[in-house]
Amino acid sequence: MKFKKLNNNEKLPFVSFGVYEIDINDTKNAVLNALKRGYTAIDGAQVYYNEKEVGEAIKESEIPREEIYLTSKNWVSNSGYDKTIKAVNKTLEDLQTDYLDLMLIHQPFGDYYGSYRALQELQKEGTLLSIGVSNFDSVRLIDLVMNFDIVPQVNQVETTPYFQQYEANEFMNKLGVAHQSWGPFSEGLDNLFENPILLEIAEKYEKNTAQVILRWLIDRDIPFACRSVKTERMEKNIDIFDFKLNKKDIEKIKELDTGESPFNDYNDPETPEDFNSEII
Repeated sequence: MKFKKLNNNEKLPFVSFGVYEIDINDTKNAVLNALKRGYTAIDGAQVYYNEKEVGEAIKESEIPREEIYLTSKNWVSNSGYDKTIKAVNKTLEDLQTDYLDLMLIHQPFGDYYGSYRALQELQKEGTLLSIGVSNFDSVRLIDLVMNFDIVPQVNQVETTPYFQQYEANEFMNKLGVAHQSWGPFSEGLDNLFENPILLEIAEKYEKNTAQVILRWLIDRDIPFACRSVKTERMEKNIDIFDFKLNKKDIEKIKELDTGESPFNDYNDPETPEDFNSEII
């Protein structure tokens, strides 16, 4: 497995198995299957409502804890110093572990200043090896960096062929914050997997379009989290280290960038309203 070195010298695997929107009844089996197929990192969150099942899978796998990279994210309803401490402890309990490899603030809403202060303290104690944020734009990210001692190790943001985040990536690199992608497949919107440019590149390398997308991220030095409950797709999504896209391929994929997210508009007042209504 390839790793990205973080600004605190910890290493983030380039490939994480995401458990977003995996039903709790399917989560345990999905995680076990992923671990059997070589995944070494699990990307979860409190608001995915399946951390207990992830913990059960890891325990049943009998893989040593130190060989599995565990990520979770603190939700908006748990923001603020005291709530974050309590929520992280609950996550540790559910995952049946005494530390997390990476803990992120899930959304740039609520009292994320208080949350980040809590994460800093938990990192200094050793409960959290790395800390960071998710879905923070450049303005919110630099604001956080300017007002805290610890620069976030990671900012996990939507990064797909339709929303490529080149400007944000450049800014994160300048700050020393690792850019991690969520939702690299855009949930298949707008026939992404049948896109002619991606199909042409996939045929060239004898891969499928999903593999081209994931390799495109790696070639941009961007780790990612992706999910599938189908074992065949799990295997394909990790079989991406035997080829590399050339500069011409990457330039072709740039043509697909719309510059906008098909999911969330963080300047729309309804976005924080929706997130704040989700209570854990």
